[in-house]
Amino acid sequence: MIKDVQLIPLRTNVDDRGYLTVFASSKRPDAPDIPQIREVYLVGNFSKGTIRAFHKHAQLWDYFFISHGSAKFVLVDDRKDSPTHKEVNTFVLSHKSPGLLIVPAGVYHGWMSLEDDTQMVSVASEIYNREKPDETRVPFDSFGDVWSIKFR
Repeated sequence: MIKDVQLIPLRTNVDDRGYLTVFASSKRPDAPDIPQIREVYLVGNFSKGTIRAFHKHAQLWDYFFISHGSAKFVLVDDRKDSPTHKEVNTFVLSHKSPGLLIVPAGVYHGWMSLEDDTQMVSVASEIYNREKPDETRVPFDSFGDVWSIKFR
């Protein structure tokens, strides 16, 4: 796995009223610890197969949680000093099996919805600056055919 990337399984609490999943906290013992939360986004894709890729950040860390539907995430380590430089990781996240994907600065990342109306909650460690965005973008096919779905 790419250095500093984590996929943390989450616990969902269910009772007769419904369900609750804590995917981000600060120093809560039963949830992933996110030391600094500066912004939170809800991102949705209308249809299956929609790709949002690729970009990386110089400072910002991203924390991704699929709240509805499912998605394939592809990460590529672009940190020259990292022991996993150029390594590629693929993850599938789903609301049916909740998890939090942690993406450190310097790692290209993108995602593709696997179901119609997939929704992702994204927590950012830094505030977005429109005048000087902390991002480097490259085309979705920059790392080869990483978006095909493999059937077993």
